[in-house]
Amino acid sequence: MDARLDALKRWLAGPLGGPEFGIAPASADASFRRYFRATLPDGRSFIAMDAPPDQEDCVAFVRVAQLLCEAGLHAPQVLARDLAQGFLLLEDLGARTYLDALNAQNAGALMGDAIGALLKWQLATRPGELPPYDEALLRREMALFPQWYVGRHLGRELSAAQNSAFASASALLVQSALAQPAVYVHRDYMPRNLMLCRPNPGVLDFQDAVLGPITYDIASLTRDAFISWDEERVLDWAARYWEGAKRARLPVDADFPEFWRALEWMGLQRHLKILGIFARLTYRDGKQKYLADTPRFLGYARAVAQRYGALAPLARLLDELQA
Repeated sequence: MDARLDALKRWLAGPLGGPEFGIAPASADASFRRYFRATLPDGRSFIAMDAPPDQEDCVAFVRVAQLLCEAGLHAPQVLARDLAQGFLLLEDLGARTYLDALNAQNAGALMGDAIGALLKWQLATRPGELPPYDEALLRREMALFPQWYVGRHLGRELSAAQNSAFASASALLVQSALAQPAVYVHRDYMPRNLMLCRPNPGVLDFQDAVLGPITYDIASLTRDAFISWDEERVLDWAARYWEGAKRARLPVDADFPEFWRALEWMGLQRHLKILGIFARLTYRDGKQKYLADTPRFLGYARAVAQRYGALAPLARLLDELQA
């Protein structure tokens, strides 16, 4: 029995004008949210979100959806809501994600659209609208790596020297993040959360948006959890974003090598965090599929750590953990 799904169907009968609709799973993600596609007899379709109020924040979703739409991005319109039950009825942006659609031939055009939308999002930044991506949050995220990836997944405990190396690297990465200009940050701006639609792209999974480092979302887009690109393409997209940001008078560093370093270090913070999150999803939440992508993140993390002398202790730690 699925009591929440039954309650969702009863609620949907109101905004959909009666019980004559079909409903089927649309997608699932790493959270406790579920999405269903509700289809009317005339062919129109909508997305119904089930977000248990004790585990998910529909208020944040509605607020960020409005900010995205005001910024000129294609986020789903919220058509009806019941915040007490944790139910939303949303515009259906289709079923094809960037992750499904991207290939060597269309990547330039699709990523160009994604970069253009990101610039709009950042240009819309206003203080006081989103919670800050502050030091406490950055450090909590970094702590997921030793706790869940090293401790739970690898079954190992860091030595005193390894703990010191990780703490030093964490301090450098957090300091770099906090030194960057703060803009709106989607926080998971990656091909899996971008939809192929018109206008392109549709933007999903934005409820955790914050005010934070300007390189975060472009790092997420180009160093993705589920698809990898060669370094030449990543550099090209980063340069395209940087040039667009400068033209738009966004506060990116005027020196591209320094911008690139900040992007790489921001990406490294994210990679270490996600290694911890993927392990937590597996061992705490029973979602097994995510661990298959941890080698991709380890590859990203090791490559960046090896490129910078200040991060050499972290590079050695990552090598030791893989030994």
